[in-house]
Amino acid sequence: MTDSGERLGAHEVAVWLRRHPKFLQQFPDLALSLLVPREDGPAASLASYQLDVLRDKNRELNRRLQDLYANAQENERLAVRTHQLTLAMMRERDAAGTARAMAASLAEDFNGDLVRIVLFDAVPGIDDADWLQIIPQNDAQLASFRDCLEDGEPLCGRLQPEKNAVLYGVRAPEVQSTALVPMPGVGLLAVGSHEPNRFYPGMGTLFLRMMGEALATGLARYAR
Repeated sequence: MTDSGERLGAHEVAVWLRRHPKFLQQFPDLALSLLVPREDGPAASLASYQLDVLRDKNRELNRRLQDLYANAQENERLAVRTHQLTLAMMRERDAAGTARAMAASLAEDFNGDLVRIVLFDAVPGIDDADWLQIIPQNDAQLASFRDCLEDGEPLCGRLQPEKNAVLYGVRAPEVQSTALVPMPGVGLLAVGSHEPNRFYPGMGTLFLRMMGEALATGLARYAR
């Protein structure tokens, strides 16, 4: 009589092993003698193969942990800078000082290559500042920003040429990416970069939103 085990094919064996994952614990010698093909070299024992898999997973987990740690550190630095910026604006005694504090912080603390603030209403005490523009809310120049101002959500990435032209004027060709913060009823805050990937779609905008809200609130204290 032929043994029924001899009639089993590879598929049936694989199905049976999937149903009995602890089988090799009862026969550890099989785990050492089984060979697993590898794409980058000769066959290896199952135990060696499993060890390599675990090592690869461990390296990937360590990489992810390092990324999370780096992101946490960067978020902490941004939180501290945003807090210091808010305090600096609170110490100012007029709208001009508040706007100057924001522009200086974005250029120095946040490493902005080109900082631009567009306000709907004039700010007494600021003359000929290249970072400030006063454009009435209904001005045709702001037509391309209507949706952004209504939505109120920051935008990051490469802006359309017409938007760059309004924000940066003759220096628009220098700007490869921008973080744009709308301040509904107040204006726009823009940070331009010479690097095309400095600001990109999908990046976090929490701190940008907080800075925009801080400036809008700071200026509102002196609104007539």
